[in-house]
Amino acid sequence: MLGVAFTTGVLLALVGGTDARRCIAPESLVSTMLGQLEGSVSESEKPNPSVLLAMSLAGGSGSGADQLLLRLIQEEAVKYGQEMTSGQVALHVLALLSSCQNPKQVQALGQSIDLVYVLQQKTDEEVASLEIEGVPMTTLYSVSLDALALCLVQAGGYESAAVALARQVLKAGNQISVDTRAMVVQALVCAYGHTDLQSVQSLLWNAVSSVTNDLLDEQEMNDGVIGNIYSMGLALQALETSSKFYAPREWDCEQAFNVVYKYDYHQPTAIAQVLPALVNKPYLQAASVDCPVKTRTRTSPDQRFSLPPSLETTKDDEAATIEVHYTIMNKLQGIPFNNSIQVEVPAGSVLLKVLQAAEKKEPDTFSFKTEETSWGPMVVSIHGLAANPQERTYWKYLSGEDALEEGVGTYKPHNMEHILANFTTY
Repeated sequence: MLGVAFTTGVLLALVGGTDARRCIAPESLVSTMLGQLEGSVSESEKPNPSVLLAMSLAGGSGSGADQLLLRLIQEEAVKYGQEMTSGQVALHVLALLSSCQNPKQVQALGQSIDLVYVLQQKTDEEVASLEIEGVPMTTLYSVSLDALALCLVQAGGYESAAVALARQVLKAGNQISVDTRAMVVQALVCAYGHTDLQSVQSLLWNAVSSVTNDLLDEQEMNDGVIGNIYSMGLALQALETSSKFYAPREWDCEQAFNVVYKYDYHQPTAIAQVLPALVNKPYLQAASVDCPVKTRTRTSPDQRFSLPPSLETTKDDEAATIEVHYTIMNKLQGIPFNNSIQVEVPAGSVLLKVLQAAEKKEPDTFSFKTEETSWGPMVVSIHGLAANPQERTYWKYLSGEDALEEGVGTYKPHNMEHILANFTTY
């Protein structure tokens, strides 16, 4: 593909066998999930590289949504690549790799950027922070994405990141979230297959073995659930890629898959993490997509791709607006407040647009800050009041009295809906 793709033999050697292939989701479920991902693609929405990565790994349906999303991601990369966090850059690199594009030469809007070089710089900063401060500049999840992406393109910097991650998981164990540990596994499995240093191999082996056995223990204790329903996708991917590291122990993949089958996923990021596992095409295979047999062609990055009617935005849709009642409330810390506002946003907007409209209308009252996570933007501060993990405080979003199951970057309010942001504890 780009001279850096894994061969089938190398991949099988890395994952330690193909036993997990006995667990493959029904074609009808895969098709439904692909349709949901394709339906989430829109010119007006922030492009999600996780969605493109999942569609590419699962094979896509040829609807044209992947081509549109590829163009949007290329445009975002050249405009904001330098400003992204390391994890965001890594996700863009993985998405481009899976789409048979060279992340070292991303071209769009008459501009170009070497995302691999940008990622190397940001990863070096993350590792330096880990070594000096004991914590990364962003999150261990982001550093895991960094190490995996650099390893797949065989660029420098992944080995030092992998070593730092291995030491972290061996020290902290299951105090680290399932999502993060699962992503660490894929990064370390990749690094293990590319390093010749016996001391590094031994460290990586011990770390992957420890994490995967912990994941298997959690599955056995919780009737198939690893973490929670939203961490299952990455956990399944991790166990699919690491069977030789927990051998001779065997993974009951049927039990884990049955847990996923019973849940109706709607959030695009959740589907994008689950779908690759259901077709046994984890993120580790992002650079080994069989490009010659794909229908995708390398066209101009600025080319407009036609979409099926279900994915097109009509002029009527663009003109329609909704009104949302938005309240922020704090009775927990400092001076209490309870402020409300009515804002108007385009129909189909995500909740983040409501927050932005409220801030624009009354910036002194409705200012807010977000942080990027694997699930998209998470609100960490409103009206100057910030969430604090040590105090177990956070901003909880509700529609009426019901807590939202989706984040501000994916939940779409309906007309005249009342959204409440309540500062609370967990």
